[in-house]
Amino acid sequence: MRWENLSVESADHARADAALFGADAVATRTFDTPEFRGITFHEVRARSVLNRVPGASRMPFEWTVNPYRGCSHACVYCFARKSHSYLDLDTGLGFDSQIVVKVNAPELLRRQLASPRWHGEHIAMGTNVDCYQRAEGRYRLMPGIIAALRDHANPFSILTKGTLILRDLDLLTEAASVTDVGISVSVGFTDTELWRTVEPGTPAPERRLDVVRVLAERGIGCGVLMAPVIPFLSDHPDRLRATVRAIAACGATSVTPLVLHLRPGAREWFMAWLEREHPHLVRRYERLYADGAYAPTWYQRRITRQVHDLAREYGIGPTRAGTARRIRQPEPAPPEPAEPTQLTLI
Repeated sequence: MRWENLSVESADHARADAALFGADAVATRTFDTPEFRGITFHEVRARSVLNRVPGASRMPFEWTVNPYRGCSHACVYCFARKSHSYLDLDTGLGFDSQIVVKVNAPELLRRQLASPRWHGEHIAMGTNVDCYQRAEGRYRLMPGIIAALRDHANPFSILTKGTLILRDLDLLTEAASVTDVGISVSVGFTDTELWRTVEPGTPAPERRLDVVRVLAERGIGCGVLMAPVIPFLSDHPDRLRATVRAIAACGATSVTPLVLHLRPGAREWFMAWLEREHPHLVRRYERLYADGAYAPTWYQRRITRQVHDLAREYGIGPTRAGTARRIRQPEPAPPEPAEPTQLTLI
């Protein structure tokens, strides 16, 4: 792996990291604490932290900030796995355990937001890898990022599977007082056995739903991205119902289903997992995804219809895929009654 012990001198000759992070950028660290065992962190000084979404993307936003690359959530289906290959890193176990940390992300973002070339467009976070993965507990990049967005009144949204977002509730509330802020939590299913094998590094689904519940108690509206719905594993009507019922019970403002998609990089890793865990489903997947990364339109529409019907039954509504809900500001307190005026009769 070409980043190991990368020196300032050799960095000048490394193509991708020199282009993305600068010549003096990379330091490699490991930590002995149990939560980071087996994980290597590559601390880099990025040259830019604002990323423009390709024009052909289906996403309803144009700009993202990703303080990390790679993700210890280790979701076997993660579409972002392919991005690790751009740095000559492995898209399988390497994606789960070789985490790139943009240690200068907060100050770099603050500088870029202050540029006269920046016009205050919406910024989405958590759309590639989770900005509240385990590494955030050590590196604490998000408080500085949120503070920069707050200070520039720049609209933003966060999508996460991480419970660590609760640490930053006060900052999020402050930001929402000056700009548009949205938060969504990703919970594709509530089946515990499936979660342990397909999302082994994430907080359990019930813990993520607790995040939604805490946000609701604080007056912060939070939608749930029900993603992914995994064909033949989490798409049975009874499982869909159980998931939507749990999402409604925690006070979510909306639920939006998203069927599993298998892009190159993720497809190979997921199919290898499927062969090990559910070999009887391999041929069904090969047929369902024969035409590319996305399940057939008829299948996606069927799942969407079922989830939307359940959402209406349980009193929550759909929202657009990939979007987050705006934090609801508390109603202003009524003004204190004026002191009564004493009238003097003459």
